[in-house]
Amino acid sequence: MTPEELRSHRWYGTDSLRSFSHRARTRQLGLSAEEHLGKPVIGILNTWSELNPCHMHLRDRAEDVKRGVWQAGGYPVELPVMAVGETFQKPTAMLYRNLLAMETEEVLRSYPLDAAVLMGGCDKTTPALIMGAISADLPVIFVPCGPMVPGDWQGRRLGSGSDMWKYWADKRAGLITDEQWAEIEEGIARSPGHCMTMGTASTMTSVAEVLGLTLPGAASIPAVLSAHTRMAAASGRLAVKLAWDDVRPSTLLDERAYRDALTTVLALGGSTNSVIHLIAMARRSGVDLTLDDFDAAAREVPVLADVRPSGAFLMEDFYRAGGLPALLHRVADLLHLDRPTVNGQGIATREPYDEKVIRRRDDPLSPEGGLAVLRGNLAPGGAVIKHIAADPRLLKHTGPAVVFESHRDLLRRINEVPATPDSVLVLRGSGPRGGPGMPEHGMLPIPDHLLKQGVRDMVRISDARMSGTSYGACVLHVAPESHVGGPLALVRDGDLITLDVEARRLTLEVPEEELARRRAEWTPPEPYYSRGYGAIYDRHILQADEGCDFDFLAGTKGAPEPEVD
Repeated sequence: MTPEELRSHRWYGTDSLRSFSHRARTRQLGLSAEEHLGKPVIGILNTWSELNPCHMHLRDRAEDVKRGVWQAGGYPVELPVMAVGETFQKPTAMLYRNLLAMETEEVLRSYPLDAAVLMGGCDKTTPALIMGAISADLPVIFVPCGPMVPGDWQGRRLGSGSDMWKYWADKRAGLITDEQWAEIEEGIARSPGHCMTMGTASTMTSVAEVLGLTLPGAASIPAVLSAHTRMAAASGRLAVKLAWDDVRPSTLLDERAYRDALTTVLALGGSTNSVIHLIAMARRSGVDLTLDDFDAAAREVPVLADVRPSGAFLMEDFYRAGGLPALLHRVADLLHLDRPTVNGQGIATREPYDEKVIRRRDDPLSPEGGLAVLRGNLAPGGAVIKHIAADPRLLKHTGPAVVFESHRDLLRRINEVPATPDSVLVLRGSGPRGGPGMPEHGMLPIPDHLLKQGVRDMVRISDARMSGTSYGACVLHVAPESHVGGPLALVRDGDLITLDVEARRLTLEVPEEELARRRAEWTPPEPYYSRGYGAIYDRHILQADEGCDFDFLAGTKGAPEPEVD
């Protein structure tokens, strides 16, 4: 590509009044003509925020990216985009994934950018940035923010999320003191970076890597290492080459790429949230990925990453064992390694350095992928369970339902209901519309009196999601959700429910005639939002089995290029 063929040339290089204005305003920014004219303009979309602790170092990493862009002869411009933060944002960051995707798409399209570096990592930022980039279809490279260092408490290594749930249960059972709980609070999150377990963040940045949108090994590098700084600068340099070569997502992300991503998620024992995100991302690329594709692959792909919450180790161990390239080496025969990638060299693999962390195929953590898709009269559109992180005795279970109408109802009554270890806890009103936003409420708390008896897992069913760092026999993403009249809305206290993971069944043991009678009595709840983005969300959000994208965005190409003159 010549300088005159660059997209930014339409803003800067023509002999028009508008182009004069663009050049004049660039002088206002303090840049002379030789610093930017004829050079690729590289946007750096930064999700840094002081209320997103996972991304608190991205201000510095953006400077590293700029350094790389300047070194390669480009012109870097940093553009802040919404910091969708799982930690503080309520009712859930998932509510705003599509808003960040829309912002990413419109920022990329409306500004004079020839390529972009996408900076994120906290759960929803990765799929949101990539979804927007797919629709805008400009050359991009993704810079993962990286996992934080392991937590520490009294010499024990803590994993964010996973150990929070574990020790919270111990506290409620009276096994640790308030003082010890306060010490865990001080030690569980000790550095910049996203969760250092195989939660949604590590799963989705690994997806970005296997899709070919990052430098090899980028997803596993801990946030505080100098290697992370070098990766950011190298990504800036590569972004300039992507602009000159016009390497767009549409040239990289085909059906093979998403199949490889699915295989990788299963081999990692990755987050259930990845099911929703991958379906949404694939549909933006025109690839029809379904729940059945996940379930079919799960029967063939073993879990090889021994990382919490399914395994024992943490992301720093995974990185030192060779990171994602080492994991991909173990399943290389199941992948399309010669696919095009941003670095033009195919999918990178290498021999693992530690077989305890990244296991051999003949010594898997589990012979099947960690996810299963369930169907039945309680989930006609499907539901998912991370059965590798559940108590095996509960994977075939029948028990009476204890029903909660909402998360607030759950928190108010959980210690009052007459639940037994055999009970099936049911939460409704927590799906895409009912939540709103499908919050991570799916790891329902076990009643205190059962915790004190030593119970640490129960069958729990909801139309919610759960954190990728969570664990337990939690059936999630029940579709259609109760808010739109799905069968979950018809369950009553005492109804028998059967979970059979091997048979992939989730059954409400109630005669169809009785369900029909209840369905006729059901009344749709009022919308949660009456205005603003929330009202748009409520009208256009798709169900979990369809990726929770907006109906006017899914499977569609982006708008035409803007007129500049």
